Parts: sequence; C-alpha cells; structure tokens
Amino acid sequence: MGIKYNEKKKIFQMNTQHTTYLIGITKEGYIGHIYYGKRLQKEGSSYLLRTEEAPYTPSVNEREKMAFLDFFPFEYPTGGIGDFRESCLDVRGENGSIGCELLFCNGYIEKGKPALIELPASFGTEEEVETLDLVCEDKVLELKVVLSYSVFEECDVITRSVRIENTGTQALKLEKVYSACLDMDNKDFEMVALTGSWARERYIRRNPVQYGKQMVSSARGESSHQEHPFLALVTPNTTQETGEVYAMNFVYSGNFIAQAELNQFGQIRMAMGIHSDYFCWNLKAGESFQAPEVVLTYSAEGLGKMTRQFHDFYRNHLIRSPYQYKKRPILINNWEATYFDFNSDKLLAIAKEAKKAGIEMLVMDDGWFGKRNFDDNSLGDWTVNEEKITSGLLDLVTKVKELGMEFGIWFEPEMVSPDSDLYRKHPDWAIQIPGRRPTMCRMQYVLDLSKPEVVEYAYQCVADILRSAPISYVKWDMNRQLSDIGSSYLGKDSQGELMHRYVLGLYQMQERLVTEFPNLLLENCSGGGARFDAGMLYYSPQIWCSDDTDAIERLRIQEGTALIYPLATMGAHISDCPNHIVGRNTPFETRGHVALAGTFGYELDITKISDKERQMIPEQVEMCHKYQSLMQRGDYYRLASWTEKKPYDCWEVAAKDKTEALVTFVQVLAEPNIHSRVIYLRGLEEDAEYQLEGTEESYTGEELMRCGYLIPSPLSPDKRGDFQSCLYHFLKK
Repeated sequence: MGIKYNEKKKIFQMNTQHTTYLIGITKEGYIGHIYYGKRLQKEGSSYLLRTEEAPYTPSVNEREKMAFLDFFPFEYPTGGIGDFRESCLDVRGENGSIGCELLFCNGYIEKGKPALIELPASFGTEEEVETLDLVCEDKVLELKVVLSYSVFEECDVITRSVRIENTGTQALKLEKVYSACLDMDNKDFEMVALTGSWARERYIRRNPVQYGKQMVSSARGESSHQEHPFLALVTPNTTQETGEVYAMNFVYSGNFIAQAELNQFGQIRMAMGIHSDYFCWNLKAGESFQAPEVVLTYSAEGLGKMTRQFHDFYRNHLIRSPYQYKKRPILINNWEATYFDFNSDKLLAIAKEAKKAGIEMLVMDDGWFGKRNFDDNSLGDWTVNEEKITSGLLDLVTKVKELGMEFGIWFEPEMVSPDSDLYRKHPDWAIQIPGRRPTMCRMQYVLDLSKPEVVEYAYQCVADILRSAPISYVKWDMNRQLSDIGSSYLGKDSQGELMHRYVLGLYQMQERLVTEFPNLLLENCSGGGARFDAGMLYYSPQIWCSDDTDAIERLRIQEGTALIYPLATMGAHISDCPNHIVGRNTPFETRGHVALAGTFGYELDITKISDKERQMIPEQVEMCHKYQSLMQRGDYYRLASWTEKKPYDCWEVAAKDKTEALVTFVQVLAEPNIHSRVIYLRGLEEDAEYQLEGTEESYTGEELMRCGYLIPSPLSPDKRGDFQSCLYHFLKK
C-alpha cells in the first residue's frame, strides 16, 4: 500500500519505493507537513509538528494563535489570517476582505488517478498509482478545498494539485492559487534553478538560500526563455551521486512562480503555482477551479537520481504520444537553409539530396502561406501561397512522398500580423487594452485564446491544412510573449482570468489536434525553448530545445534541459557553420554527436554544404538509427560538465538491462601537455564484462565504474584542437 492512515495518530503516510511523506492533522483540523525524505520502515509520528511546545495550538493557547499560524508547517497555507509567510491561497470575499482559514474535514484514498479537467496531468493504472484527497473547508467563506496527492510508488514521485469549490452563495475572487507547498527545517539548503534567455535557455544556476524570498518566475504568458517552472533545494556539497534533493516541476505552460522562503525560525517554505501577477479568478456560487499539477520528487542520492526519476516518470506517466518509444523520422528543416526565400523547386531539390543521404522527412518552415516573404505579415492567413508552392500543397507533399520521404509543416496558430486579412476583419481578436495601441513584438500580436470563436478559427486553420494533404509532422511555434493584457471577450470584472484562459485555450486546441490526428508527430516550439515544459510534453513527445543550434552552446542548454526532461524530448539538429547565431565553426562530426543526445535532424541547405560533410550524413543517419532506442529508453548519467569550468563535457546513456552504455565525450577546449582523463561510468553490472565496440579492449563493470576509463588527449591523431568529440560504446559480453 502506497498510502495509509493512522486514525489514532491522525497521520497520513505516503510511501514510494524509497521515500516517505507524512501529513498530520491537529485537534483543530490544521493540516501540517511532518516529513518528506528517505523511506521510513515504521509508521511515523507527529512530534515534528511541534504542537507540544509554545506557542502551542490555538485550542490550548488562543491568545497566541497568530504566533502559532506564523510558525506551523502547513501543507497548504492561506493568506490573511496570521501566517505572514508566502501563502498558497488568497481569497477575497464578497465584502472585499482577504482571509481564508482551511480546516480538515475528511480524507479519501483511491486506486488510480483521476484526470484534471481541461489540464495536462500525469496518469497511471490502478496498479501504478494511488491518490489521497484531503478535503478541507473555510466555513465562513463556504469554500471547499481538495488537496490531491498521487503516489507513483515505482518512480519515487508524488504529484500534487488543488481543486477549489464555492459551496456557498457569495461570489468569491481567487487572487492567488498555488498548487504545492513544502514546509521544512532548513538544512543549509542551496537552490537549483534553470535560467537564461533566447538562444541560451535553461542554464543551471545554484546559490545558497538566504533569508527572505528567492524565486524563479514568469509573468510573460508562457513558461519562458528566462526562467523555468522547476526548483530544487539541495543540501550542501550535493553532487550527481550524493546529497539530498527536494525538487518540484510544474505541469503548466503559462505564468508561474517557484519560490523558496527562509524565515526567522530557520524554516524553509518551498511553493509552486500559477503566478499571482495578472491573475484573479471569479469563483461564483457552485463553481470550482482546478489548479495545475506539480511533480514532486526526493532523492537521497544526488541530482543524478533526481534526474532519472523525472525521466522515468515523464516517459511512463505524462507523454502520451505513440512516438514515445516509436522510431522517429530523421528530418531536414528548410529554415536555416532558405529562411523565406524558397519555392516548390527549391524544397524538392533539398528533399532529393536529403533522400540520397538517408534523411526521412522534409519539413517546410515559415513562409509558405499568405504573402509571407518576411516576418511582418500574414500570420492568421493560413492559406497556401501558390506563387511559392506553385502547384499547390497536395502536389508538393505528393512529390516528396514519391521520393520515399515524409512531409512536415510549420504553423504559428496563436499569432496574428497587423498586416493580415484576419486582423483587418477581426482586430478585436488580438489581445489588447482598449484605447491603447498594443505593444508590437516581431511585428505581430497575440490572438485572444480566451475567446471560443478565436480558438475554433485557429484550430480549423491547422486542421484544414492537415486534412488537405498527408502531412506527418507539425512544428507548432509561438514567437512572442503576452502583453497589453486585455480581452474584448471577457467582462471588466473577469480580465484577471485572461492569462490562464489563454493557456486553457492552447491546451484545448492541442488536445483536439492529437485526437483528430492521432498518428501526427507534434513538436512544440516557442521562439526556440520558451515553452519547453511538462505541460506541453503531454501533447507533444518532443519540443524544439533552442533556436541556438551551435553544438558548443547546446552542451550547456541540453545539460540544463536534461536535468529534468528525457533526452528524446529535446529537439536537436545539425546546422551549418559558421553557426547562424554565434558564428562559431565546429566539426560536422561533433555537431552530430551533440544532436544525438536529442531528437536528431538537420537544419541546413544540403545542396550547398561541402561534399565531405554531405558524405558524412549517411554515417550519422546510421548512427541515429543504431542508438535511437537507447536514447529513448536508457538511463542518463552526467559524468562531467563543461559548465563547471572543465575543458570538456561528458555524458552517458546506459540501457535499463545494463547490456550496453554509450558515452559521449566533447573536448571543448584543447589543453597543452596533459595526459589522458579518467571518466567513471555508471549504471553497469559490476560483475559483467564489457567490450569497447570496435576494439579488443574489455573491462568489468566494476572497473569502468570504480577505476574509470581513460579518455586519450588528444582524442586521436586527427582530432587535435577545440570542439572535438568521440563516442564510446560499451557492450556486455
């Protein structure tokens, strides 16, 4: 049993394979956090709630209730009644005041896990997951709050979400609704987060937690390039293999906050949810609000164990696509090859040359519709430009398929250009504040997805194109943030709902898309990696990781992304050099090795690259086919990090059954007068013997993991200099 309740002790105990989570209920009905950490072999106790010491509970010491509220380790704290730490729920009553006090009513344990209404969420069978619902209420507001915990025992994951119901007669306003909170004693925690910007997303950042509040957040309408809906607290000196890790990741694609707060008593409050900026939800009598899900995991074996727990969980309990473990086509995208300057003949020339090299899909990117010869027009006018696609889309797709290739296409359905037929006909469909000219970004505005007819129009534009031709793949892009937050559809009292309703509209469209076209390979994108989050993975098995395709820059971007997300979710392509963003030249082989740690494809004009590079593509295609299943299913180990001021980068993917392991080593900067470097493998069978493919060398798993493997310097006589790389494939004999 993953969940148990001790009626005498008033303790709910949730056990996974290696962890325990304890919740205690006080006499008054306050729901307190007792413990989360390594699995307890016996039933836990409630002494960590400290209710037997001053200021005691309100039933014992009513005169110091505020002191109690400002110290008690709440499972779900509320604002306005005396807890001055970060609240998770702020409710404004009909009289205009803010204040909410939740007390426990009852708890329910059930097999399986219900879906969340209108939201992406994890799933599992009755054998895989149990769910605990803690029902609490505020009798003054006549408000019921259901705290849901789903326990995935094998994955060492607990998911949390919150449902709020107005059971009374007054109209309430929800001004803040977070999804999860952890109140713990400080262990000199450090905070690990992912930050960056366009073309340098998800850099790993780690800092000691100071007094007060430290957070990552987005109020941009998307999870964002700049900060990421992930937060981990780690004990000092935590490494890939040692140390305690408490981690949260948000299954949501809009505004978020992830915060750690250290208070005057040395307590840490870790909280995550929808950002309260630009958020206010009207909860009328009889209505309910469902908050998104947070994925919570604990590791006593460092960041590496945390990573593998997230990877297994997302692969098995979040990503639904039939492409999850299916062979994915190796594609070539024409964007960096042609930008807007292409026609049918040019695309077919690329496709013919790509087919010779073994590439399996042609993707037609931006510029195929309306009058789209630059990025200043036509978004919203999703009709084929037959001056470019001269004989029509169906004919082009048919010719590509006759070559033996699949066909993919790019859309940006959430946007509208001021210079478009759609905007001229429906200017009120753009998000904007009345009387104020909307702020421009990339010469485009954002469509108001809170408006049902806009959602219907945008969806049908995409679906009509897919119905018109046998298209196998869609790249769904979103190239700007939301601003000028106003909707002509929502009333003046409901404008605070726009940001969340926008995300719900997006989810509605993508749910319809994968339902109507169940065999479609969908890849989400947002100016690169601005919406690379767990919410989008529910709809698409892969997301374009970053617009920066430079192999060396990608080392850092992909390391940060792979800290949470499986390798096969990361859109990664080989592009031309000098790289179009950073201007760097890297060997074609290194570009292939780095892209192998993702979905693998090409972003270049194959008709113009050198003969030497073109001749290498069939070898790279064969390499991808050989290792794709391992990359989709294997355990990821970070062996060395260039971001930690090392001159090299190294990672490993080991098969679950320990029969093989692939090590990728990138010599970022060459060094003079050095010897071979030792790399310690992981995830092998100690007593088994492993042979390095292509050599007579063999080692025991114990040797490779404890003694290490020697990486020569230089990697080989022909690999002297910067940016060189090698693969080392070890096979169990």
